[in-house]
Amino acid sequence: MCGFTGFGLLPQTGAERFEVEQRAMLERMNGTLVHRGPDDEGYCLRAPFGLGFRRLSIIDVAGGHQPIEAPRGDLAVVGNGEVYNFQSLREELKGRGADFQSGSDIETILHLYRERVPPGGGEPGDLLGIPRALVGMFAFAVADWRDPDCPRILLGRDRLGIKPLYWCETSEGLFFGSEVKSILAAGVTDREMRREALLDYLVQGYVGGQNSAWVGIQRLPAGSVLSWNPRDGVRIQRYWDLPKEELREAPAEGEVREWLGRVVEDRLVAEVPLGAFLSGGIDSNAVAHAMRDATGEAPVLCTVGFQEKSHDELGLAKETAAALGAVHHTEILEPDPRAAIDELPWFYDEPLADPSTVPTWLVSKVARRHVTVALSGDGGDEIFGGYRRYVHDVAENRIRRAIGGAGRSAMGALGRVYPKLDWAPRVFRAKTFLTNTADDPARAYWRSVSHMERDAAAALLAPDLREALGDHDPFDAFEAHYARPDIDCPLYRAQYADFHTWLPDRILAKVDRASMAVSLEVRVPLLDHRFVERFAHSPASSKVRAGRGKHVLRESLRGTVAGEVLDGAKRGFDTPLAGWIRGPLAEATRDAVEGLPEDWFDRGRLRATLDAHMSGGVNHDRLLWSLLVLDAWRRRHGVARIGA
Repeated sequence: MCGFTGFGLLPQTGAERFEVEQRAMLERMNGTLVHRGPDDEGYCLRAPFGLGFRRLSIIDVAGGHQPIEAPRGDLAVVGNGEVYNFQSLREELKGRGADFQSGSDIETILHLYRERVPPGGGEPGDLLGIPRALVGMFAFAVADWRDPDCPRILLGRDRLGIKPLYWCETSEGLFFGSEVKSILAAGVTDREMRREALLDYLVQGYVGGQNSAWVGIQRLPAGSVLSWNPRDGVRIQRYWDLPKEELREAPAEGEVREWLGRVVEDRLVAEVPLGAFLSGGIDSNAVAHAMRDATGEAPVLCTVGFQEKSHDELGLAKETAAALGAVHHTEILEPDPRAAIDELPWFYDEPLADPSTVPTWLVSKVARRHVTVALSGDGGDEIFGGYRRYVHDVAENRIRRAIGGAGRSAMGALGRVYPKLDWAPRVFRAKTFLTNTADDPARAYWRSVSHMERDAAAALLAPDLREALGDHDPFDAFEAHYARPDIDCPLYRAQYADFHTWLPDRILAKVDRASMAVSLEVRVPLLDHRFVERFAHSPASSKVRAGRGKHVLRESLRGTVAGEVLDGAKRGFDTPLAGWIRGPLAEATRDAVEGLPEDWFDRGRLRATLDAHMSGGVNHDRLLWSLLVLDAWRRRHGVARIGA
């Protein structure tokens, strides 16, 4: 787990002066990534390319220095993450004549590139075959000087988007890095927020898709490669996607456990202390049991408890750890809300309004005291339909089919007149259910993953900005993903959309930045692409049954994992936002409302929203938290303006 950055420049600087003139820029870019790699740094500067690397030593601690350069000096590679099948790839490549210089997993990418991509002009060879050969979480960059008339760069990102990779093409060339701040340090772009990104952020709590929050800076999409050369510029190709044609058969008995053991065992290779996060939830318990089964030894497990008993799972985690004979490190935490505005904005280059960034960062800090690598259960909800919103979506679609068009029209009419009772007990809050049942399935599901309606968010913006946005609606990008599978299963369509939006751009971004802020590598075995390919598009009945998600995963673990874990209520990293904003964050929230630029927001509407929340009559905690995080991010990164 590391960080890298670099560039490919257009032929404006003479090769004889390239290293002298560009080293300071590359060192600035690389210096922003120290937290991702505190153990070592490395550089490769050879016109027209520069590569910088920060290392967190995990595999081949003694010899895995990067960038890794070919002996002939015609290729070089940097990479972030882990390639879990590198040992078998290494043997295959050696059998075909490759000469390895190190034990690093990333060196396999260098030899795959040489084998599959010929030098010279024309088609650049089997670029897509390189990442397709890899099993793991990774982002990489290969610099290719073999053709002096057309040097090339290849960037690649893992299939699920576990590891980040950003890029920017300017009049000077291509710039890229594991985090946006490395590109900003090059000084080749203005520090402007995209106006569409501001609306996207308010509506969904994060900025997703290929375009980042920053003008001119883009994400390389998950499952994609980017090739660049000074003559042709950027070309992006997708090498992997979730299945879109048909559902698979339901898992056979024992199949989930077999696959779980395989993907967890693959992630136990390390030369440093390794453990796992453990909560009272199903996914982390599944991973912990698979670790013990794979090694036959007591796993090292890390758990945090919280003062708020409503979402504290320490008791259940202690029972699991005792049953496994684990080395169990525990700590009671009281999340510090100030971290979201004082410390985390540096690590989150884009605004992310998920309040669980705070406890995720704290959990990572606790784990880092004991291990360098931690396995997590992320991805289980997306694969097996574990979120409550999936259960609700299945129920709503069942009702839609039963009542037909006339019934849906009646539901819609009732929903329009039913009062919005957010303050009332859940049984009386029927407006959303009525509205959703009458609505298009995609729009109804979107409502469950977004923070607020598009028009309500736009009404908060300054009039000129609102007009400039025209009819931009973040739902459009979500709907395109939802519609892509040619499968008549609304649950799988919702999962497919989440795999392309919510999972990489919110959940995995949160975990990557929070863990790398403390130099902790987090591995996610459930997001092995082979595991996802087998189980994500199973029939809905194998996922959601009897009003609960994760049916097939629960039953595969029954008799091994405690019933209290399998059948207990789902909890999450909740935070008492409403109390924070009325209490320790009251002054900071007021400062954010007053400090956000007037050409971004209608200040009168923001003040009215804050005053209504502070009076206790309504709860606007999620919106106010979004504004607080946005202002802290804007100030920390010197965001000067809203740009097109």
